[in-house]
Amino acid sequence: MPTPRERTILTELIDTAAATVVMSRAAATLLKTAYGIPTRRVDVIPHGVPNLPLVDSATIKPAVGLEGREVILSFGLLGPDKGYELAIDALPAVVAAHPTVCYAIVGPTHPDVLAVDGETYRESLVARVKALGMSKHVQFVDRLVGRVELTRWLQAADVFVTPYPDLDQTVSGTLSYAIGAGRAVVSTPYAYAAEVLADGRGVLVQPGSPASFAAALNKLLGDDALRTKMGRRAYDYSRQMAWSKVGAEYNALFRRVGAAAPVPSAGASLGMPITA
Repeated sequence: MPTPRERTILTELIDTAAATVVMSRAAATLLKTAYGIPTRRVDVIPHGVPNLPLVDSATIKPAVGLEGREVILSFGLLGPDKGYELAIDALPAVVAAHPTVCYAIVGPTHPDVLAVDGETYRESLVARVKALGMSKHVQFVDRLVGRVELTRWLQAADVFVTPYPDLDQTVSGTLSYAIGAGRAVVSTPYAYAAEVLADGRGVLVQPGSPASFAAALNKLLGDDALRTKMGRRAYDYSRQMAWSKVGAEYNALFRRVGAAAPVPSAGASLGMPITA
């Protein structure tokens, strides 16, 4: 819940704004329940995603050096809020059933984390992987990848995971991109994941449970038809999120706001007050 000061600041900003946009219904609900903002005051425009073709992961794996491997993927700026420990702790049970699995964690450490703690968090994950005997099954890509390379990683993945511990999180760009690529997803049930992965578009698992996470991964990796069906459902859902459609929604919003704006009087150009 917001502090009284946070609530005051946000409600004043929304009262001042001509329009307020959020990227999920979960966020709109939060504004209503925690801040008292009526739903009619909020526009929901989804997080945009590239309009990628739906492809078989096996055809892309050679491009990322993982031909013949079963690929689990996470990407984004690395930090303790990502919950990667959960996915790593699930790996021994996954590898026991699928010995060729590789979990790729793509992205550099978040600059804010780096400024305070250096690479302590990444090093802790590497140590955790080593302690579990999973070094051959985890690949850290410690750099910011470009659009083309990121597309390859997404399309090479068999399963995408977001093991985030903050269950109030109302949007995730990485999850948006994953469903935009038609990947099957295993996730903790944070607010955004619960929304976009509903109706068979992904698997939600018990927070903090490596056993639950491993069971979901093993089920998907062991069932090509289920994984394909789930990815297709996610992909079809994400068509509303393609950048061209999201851009059109913003354009319509700007037009609506512009049409409703008062026309300035003569002499009031540039927002200057009229003086006698």
